[in-house]
Amino acid sequence: MSARVEHTDVGAYALGLLEADDKRAFEAHLTTCRACTAELAELSGMAGVLTGMGPIEPEEDRRGEGEVVDLLRRRKAADRRTRRGTVIIGVAAAVTLVAGGIAVGSGLGGPSSPIAVGGTHHGTGPAEQFYEEGTPAGGVGAEGVTGGVVYESKGWGTHAALKLEGVRGPLECELIAVSTTGERKAMTGWAVPPAGYGVNGQPPLYMHGGSPWNPERIDRFEVVTATGETLLTVDI
Repeated sequence: MSARVEHTDVGAYALGLLEADDKRAFEAHLTTCRACTAELAELSGMAGVLTGMGPIEPEEDRRGEGEVVDLLRRRKAADRRTRRGTVIIGVAAAVTLVAGGIAVGSGLGGPSSPIAVGGTHHGTGPAEQFYEEGTPAGGVGAEGVTGGVVYESKGWGTHAALKLEGVRGPLECELIAVSTTGERKAMTGWAVPPAGYGVNGQPPLYMHGGSPWNPERIDRFEVVTATGETLLTVDI
C-alpha cells in the first residue's frame, strides 16, 4: 500500500469497510500522518450517522439511507484492489443524501477536505495543508468576503483547494470553474451553516474541488450561491 493510496482510505476506515490487512496497514499509517488523523476525527461523526441507520439486512426491499451504506460495502468489496479514492466520493454522496441534498464538505480527485460542521473545525486537514503549502491566487469578493484558490494540474484535469472567509449563512454554495470560452462546470458544493465561515470568531472554510479541464483551459474560479450571487472571483 503506497502512501498516496493510504491517504484515500480515511473514509473507508471510518465506515469499517477495509479488509483486515488494509485496516492494520492504515492504522500503522495513522501513527505518522497528522492530516489523516485529523480527517478521521472529522469523518467519525458521519460514520456514526450512517451506521446508526440500522443493521444492513439482505432483504430486497431495503430503502433510504441504509442502502447507501450497503452500496458502499458492496462497492468496496468489488474495488478494494483498485484506487480507493472512489470510496471518499461515496462517503460524500452518502452525506449529501443524509443532509437533504447539500454536502457539508466533499473532495474530488484526492483526499477529502476538512469538514466544518456547525462552525467547528478540527485540526489541519488535507485541503488546508495543500492550500497553505501552495501559492494562492487571491480573489475579489463581495462585501466582506475574502479568499483564494491554490490549484495544480493533474492527469485527469485540475485539482484545487479553496479558502473562503467572511461568509454568513445559511447559504448553499458551489465552486465553479469558468473556461476560457465561457463554459461553466461545478467543482464542488457545500452548505454554509448559520454561524458562517471566517466571521465572529468562526474558522474559514477549506474545500477541495476538481475539474476535468486542465489549468490552461480555465479562465477563473467563482464561488456562487444557489440564488446566483457571486461571492468570490479568482482569476488565474
